[in-house]
Amino acid sequence: MNLQKDMNSMKSDIGSLKLDMDSVKSNISSMQSTLAEHTNILRALEHRTEIISAEVENLKHDMAEVKGEIKSIRKDLSQVEMVTANNWSDIAKLKAIK
Repeated sequence: MNLQKDMNSMKSDIGSLKLDMDSVKSNISSMQSTLAEHTNILRALEHRTEIISAEVENLKHDMAEVKGEIKSIRKDLSQVEMVTANNWSDIAKLKAIK
């Protein structure tokens, strides 16, 4: 009789272990699915980061070009101011001669 009780107890324990193993398998499957999803998200984010980095580099280049053009415009404007001042001086001289 004791042996029969022990056998029944072992069968019950094995059944419980099987249920636990099924639960563990289900959890692992869920984790694998989540991991795959996170991996895909991470890859998409890495790709987007690469695109943004390239765009930032292009913007840096464009800004450097614009900065150079602004310096050139300032230089030209200074020259226009000097020529205008000389012209006003010449106009004043011509008016004085009249």
